[in-house]
Amino acid sequence: MRLVQVALRATDLDRAAAFYGDLLGAEPTGRFDPPGLLFFDLGGTRLLLDANAPSSMLYLEAEDVRAHIEELRDRVEVVSEPHQIFSHEDDALGPAGTSEWQAFVTDSEGNTVGLVSFAQLES
Repeated sequence: MRLVQVALRATDLDRAAAFYGDLLGAEPTGRFDPPGLLFFDLGGTRLLLDANAPSSMLYLEAEDVRAHIEELRDRVEVVSEPHQIFSHEDDALGPAGTSEWQAFVTDSEGNTVGLVSFAQLES
């Protein structure tokens, strides 16, 4: 079994398309208006932005959270600055031998989005 689609509430599709296009560095893969659906591809999982979707929270992997936040800082509200949250000694919750970094931003629709990256542990 694999995750196929995640939905987030978005009341303004144009605004959401601009925000997620900038955040993801990608164009939408589909838009159906009406009824008001906007899709992006997240590595084979569909991100659906829909006015009727419940609010939820995404955690998106970025190559380097610290660098990504700096690139976006003037265009997003940073809720929580990049910080290391965990060191993965084994692969139970992430790649073994890495530290996990997270930061949080608010999207154009008021949802909180987590950004995650993994860095090799320093010896």
